[in-house]
Amino acid sequence: GQRDEEEEHRSLENFTFYLSEPLSKERVEAFSDGVYAIVATLLILDICEDNVPDPREVEEKFHGSLLEALSEFGPNYLAYFGSFVTIGLLWFVHHSLFLYVTKATRLMGVLNILSLAFIGGLPLAYQLTSEFAEKSHNEIEAIQVSCVITFFASIFQFAIWTTALFHERETLHPFARYGGKDHAFMFAKLALYPCVSLGAFFLTCLLSEFSTAIFHLMQIVIPFAFLALRICVRISLTVIKSVMSLSRQKVVLLEEEEACLSPTEMLS
Repeated sequence: GQRDEEEEHRSLENFTFYLSEPLSKERVEAFSDGVYAIVATLLILDICEDNVPDPREVEEKFHGSLLEALSEFGPNYLAYFGSFVTIGLLWFVHHSLFLYVTKATRLMGVLNILSLAFIGGLPLAYQLTSEFAEKSHNEIEAIQVSCVITFFASIFQFAIWTTALFHERETLHPFARYGGKDHAFMFAKLALYPCVSLGAFFLTCLLSEFSTAIFHLMQIVIPFAFLALRICVRISLTVIKSVMSLSRQKVVLLEEEEACLSPTEMLS
């Protein structure tokens, strides 16, 4: 009876799920890259299926002008490029994140799968934003659904980095740890998409007439924001360091002046 109890106790220990246990970082990256590649492929398959003009229609309706025929599908192509840029930038953020992750855990793997689940919904977001009539109620709701999908896909990436910070000595490169060289830049990079997509969602609720313009503006602005992000972070860090150094210099000067004063002068 004692042996049976010991064997049962050992089997329970073997099958216990600890979220802090290590997970193969290489397997996580390989699986993530595969999902991103499939999602990007689905986008181009979707646009090739229904958004290619028929040769007869080009001849009869547009007098043989292919460019005029393609202009009719302009909003669909814009939605495709915006969705593809979103996937590419989210992959870039994911790649930058796992460059600094030295050891993945099971909790980070779960959060990564949740992020990939919403990444897989981006082709659905593309179809929704390109199928409905302009300025209709359905189009506004489709844009809001796209903002929600982008928000959750990016917020789970931010959650991976936040989880890694709790055990940063084991899971993160020193540059990405709190107080590290790229800590502020990683925070800004990972927070950019959640903040912008959430802001776009509320703007589409308040300014429903301009929802399409707001959504496409978000997709266009974010790539340039990534380019300007590092410059802004570097400038702000330089300003903070200069202010801190000036305050330290003032403290040192005051201490030196106090050291030079005689005891009677200090009492007076």
